[in-house]
Amino acid sequence: MLNIVLVEPEIPNNTGNIGRLCVGTESRLHLIHPFGFVINDKNLKRSGLDYWVHLDVTEYQNVAEWVRQIPDHSRVFLMSSHASKSYLEAEFQEGDWLVFGKESVGLSPEVLALFENHLTIPMSPLIRSFNIANSVAFVVGEAKRQIGLNR
Repeated sequence: MLNIVLVEPEIPNNTGNIGRLCVGTESRLHLIHPFGFVINDKNLKRSGLDYWVHLDVTEYQNVAEWVRQIPDHSRVFLMSSHASKSYLEAEFQEGDWLVFGKESVGLSPEVLALFENHLTIPMSPLIRSFNIANSVAFVVGEAKRQIGLNR
């Protein structure tokens, strides 16, 4: 099972889409506060997120709380547009941690300094970034493809 981590997500619809992806790919979702929205039944129902009850999700009050429970820091992959290595060059395995930053600025320098594995998603120079839900889908898709090949 993959672990998908969103550090300080800001947009509820993106988090909802990523939650749906996690349910569909049998991945765990880890959400690190603060959020730019409130997760409650009213907001989930309004967004039509009826699958949320099936989501394996854990919330953390801060990055330090999340980091303390990671068993193997070498299996944490941070996504950054500033990284030189593509996610297509990484070798993923079950239990890996795929970490994405907030929509407006990505991962902070402090979070990036905590782990060595930084990956980027190749893209045209005509755009600044991909939508975070699309980014998560790219990386999860490749990781699941690799894991499936190694079974």
